[in-house]
Amino acid sequence: MPADMVVVRKEGLYCVPGQFYIDPWRPVERAVITHAHGDHARGGHQHYLAATPGVNVMKSRLGQINVTGLAYGEKLVHNGVSISLHPAGHVLGSAQVRMEHRGEVWVASGDYKVEADATCTPFEPVRCDTFITESTFGLPIYRWQPQQEIFDDINRWWRANAAQGRASVLLGYSFGKAQRILSGLDPTVGPIICHGAVQALNQVYRDGGVRLPPTVMVGDVAKPDIGRSLVIAPPSAAGSPWIKRFGDFSDAFASGWMQLRGARRRRGVDRGFVLSDHADWPGLLEAISATGAQRVIVTHGSIAVLVRWLQQHGLQASGFDTEYGDDEAEDAGAAHA
Repeated sequence: MPADMVVVRKEGLYCVPGQFYIDPWRPVERAVITHAHGDHARGGHQHYLAATPGVNVMKSRLGQINVTGLAYGEKLVHNGVSISLHPAGHVLGSAQVRMEHRGEVWVASGDYKVEADATCTPFEPVRCDTFITESTFGLPIYRWQPQQEIFDDINRWWRANAAQGRASVLLGYSFGKAQRILSGLDPTVGPIICHGAVQALNQVYRDGGVRLPPTVMVGDVAKPDIGRSLVIAPPSAAGSPWIKRFGDFSDAFASGWMQLRGARRRRGVDRGFVLSDHADWPGLLEAISATGAQRVIVTHGSIAVLVRWLQQHGLQASGFDTEYGDDEAEDAGAAHA
């Protein structure tokens, strides 16, 4: 039986024949990065390889790094391993890493979702022998509504608040989640105000060709117009002096965790919108099936549940012990704090 192409080392996931790491959590010489969220793209590596649409996002978050961009589908051979990057549909520039060596194909998916949205290239199933998958929302309870229904709900909430002269403050992760929300807003309702952390990434998205509605900083809005505005801010802004500038506002939280009973109450917000940039349970099963892989390795999330389900359905399944977190959990933790 041939040795595994990808193993776990103390630095992260390691492609043995290729002699490179995938989303390593310790500094290494060569890192292939699936996307620019902080648990997958960390500083200190000597050389980075990423999908071309995500290069500027990485630079905006990590500073001046030595990074090479690879177009989706383009092949690069390193130490005898053919590497290509394929859309993961998670955030701008997110990618799955396809590795082929001596006729065997492995794919490391990073984080992904299967529902297309306007802010990134849609998920593309990649046929392989072994598929490395996330399982952030790997429980049957997690089943997302179509995103347009969520966008319509957000716009109705905003419109109702604006009619009462109350600002609408929507908390969500500044990279990916915020821009996806923006893509679904009705800008005729009122001004769209973004926290500085969100606004900086909005510009990176626009520079990357993503169309977003006009957004402004709070200082650019006349005081009488504040009450008609929708404000997008990271969860860390909750309770801060910055957010108190909006007076008597209505607040909401956008996350897949809002699916859980009581989650909104624990976070102390008026509304919860179930919107995730990760695959739900049906999405995970759809993605895994589309690969045709007979072996599946789960890296983070509800590992045991997904592994057991896959084993019961005839696949060779196991888990990798990694240090990946979750942008949604980061949202939830900051909001809870």
